[in-house]
Amino acid sequence: GNQREKSREKALKQQKEKQKSMAASEKEGNKGLSLEERKHRDAEIMRQKQLAKQAAKGAEGGASK
Repeated sequence: GNQREKSREKALKQQKEKQKSMAASEKEGNKGLSLEERKHRDAEIMRQKQLAKQAAKGAEGGASK
């Protein structure tokens, strides 16, 4: 039983290392997207996060008064 666990852990570690060395365009979430498309998508996600944070900060500041 212990050998199976050790082997499974080793395989997981190797899989993670393989993902680290993978180019951005080969990763699962980026397949089929060009560099420009990825940049546009990521910028839009960041805008949404910033708006959500500002809304939370505004609600927090208004509630404390």
